[in-house]
Amino acid sequence: MPRLPITNRIRRLRFEHGEMTQQQLAERIGVTRQTVNAIELAKYSPSLEVAFRIAEVFGVPLDEAFQYEGRKEKR
Repeated sequence: MPRLPITNRIRRLRFEHGEMTQQQLAERIGVTRQTVNAIELAKYSPSLEVAFRIAEVFGVPLDEAFQYEGRKEKR
């Protein structure tokens, strides 16, 4: 299965914020722990709303929590 072109720093952010568990993050953003796990492992891309909620929990801009590594266009 190919990896998604979106990577994230959620695991690092969780540990920088008091070693927050996946369950604690899930409760704060309104999803299941399994969803947080799948997002962290880049097996699932969150909705835009969930991505913004995650960034808000950690007080970081969206592009600090998530990075898009899609194809680069040639000009």
